[in-house]
Amino acid sequence: MSTSKTEYDVDLCVIGAGSAGLSMVAGAAQIGRSVVLFEGAEMGGDCLNHGCVPSKAILKAGKVAQARREGASLGVKPVEPEVNWEAVKAHIQGVIATIAPMDSVERFEGFGATVISEYAHFVDEKTVESDTTRVRAKRFVVATGSRASAPPIPGLDKVDYATNETIFSLKTFPSHLLIIGAGPIGLEMGQTFRRLGAKVTIVDIAPPLGRNEPEHARVLVEALQEEGVTFHAPAATKEIRKTAKNIIIELENGTLIKGSHLLVAAGRAPAVDDLGLDAAGVKFDKRGIETDGNLRTSNKRIYGAGDVVKGMGGLTHIAGFHAGQLFKNFFLLPQALNKGFSSAKNDRMPAAIYTSPELANIGLSEAQAREKFGDRVKTVEFHFDENDRAIAERSTKGGVKIVVNHKGKVLGGSIVGEHAGEMIHMLSVAMTGGMKLSKLAQIISPYPTRSEAVKRAASSLYTEDLFGPNAMPRKTAAFWAKFH
Repeated sequence: MSTSKTEYDVDLCVIGAGSAGLSMVAGAAQIGRSVVLFEGAEMGGDCLNHGCVPSKAILKAGKVAQARREGASLGVKPVEPEVNWEAVKAHIQGVIATIAPMDSVERFEGFGATVISEYAHFVDEKTVESDTTRVRAKRFVVATGSRASAPPIPGLDKVDYATNETIFSLKTFPSHLLIIGAGPIGLEMGQTFRRLGAKVTIVDIAPPLGRNEPEHARVLVEALQEEGVTFHAPAATKEIRKTAKNIIIELENGTLIKGSHLLVAAGRAPAVDDLGLDAAGVKFDKRGIETDGNLRTSNKRIYGAGDVVKGMGGLTHIAGFHAGQLFKNFFLLPQALNKGFSSAKNDRMPAAIYTSPELANIGLSEAQAREKFGDRVKTVEFHFDENDRAIAERSTKGGVKIVVNHKGKVLGGSIVGEHAGEMIHMLSVAMTGGMKLSKLAQIISPYPTRSEAVKRAASSLYTEDLFGPNAMPRKTAAFWAKFH
């Protein structure tokens, strides 16, 4: 029996078929470059199969269930919904199946790429191998993403627990879901399972959403508490153990929390194991692959993209952004030489938590901006309880906060409220274009929309200059009044 491997010598070799890898392969193959893609697991990576897509599918089920409980203030009789867990799971899988062809082997082979459905690793500085295939390439992109990680809590390794990879396929619906982690995944799943009928308790060693604007994080946490989610955060966990009927979390203060199921949502770890990075001369550690600002590793042939890159991943759209920057630098050389190589710096990257209300942010928080620029920082705000659309819908929690420098340039912002994830685009456009707040204040918004809150927040920076007792318009109007 022959043990020889099929060999390729190509322009580009990509390891990992998640958002970054697939975007890179699609672009390169469609401009005629020879490409080999390795993926030993599911095409589409974590986002399609275990992350963004299934989580948003189940979030919708939770929102529909909750809507049936909340009609009283609108004159609609509330009812307690009946939830069929098997049907919810079928809905999730149906959504994945609908999107999956866009990430399929067949589609990317149709672009002209060679797809090897096997795990691969480096054997030297310019060669990658799998069970059947050996590839040499001008450039390599490692886009293996990240995996759910478990905190070092005593007893956790002896308890069956779910992660984002298994929570959507639980055989039985939880009567009481315990969640370790008060980050985006923990909050989204906590609210959703509560809305679907489970009792939910969230435990974290740190306060929820510590990197967000504190007042906006508080709005979100309080909204979940109003729906019945219980928080123990910050709280240190002493031990986790299993009995015949329950999983028990024991806190350091002696509190015992009993539940039927446990979800661990306490962070993710870059997938760097078994890649042969040492053989390739690529520097890395448990936090990911080390790269420069253009995503090049210590081996000039090899680049990283997405979650696997140390300190530069964490979101699906960051992975897509990385792929776009690499594509420009690899294949649009005249542009790179004329304009400078495209940087993967993501200091204006928006992020959103898709709870109700949603929480979205971009750029620097107020605390970060003041640490960096001191007293030259200003903030402006507008709350949804003054927004006519929010009032009409009786959904007035939250508001908009924008951080600017002394010249009015947008440094960052935060929005908490319904559809915050859509509204943050306005600040993203402003930051991408280097706009000052005065430009946002001039936007014409259709009435009534929630997005008016961004315009109103921006306009508030100039309220005193326009309408204050010593404002020039007041003095000018008083002068001309003498002649009319």
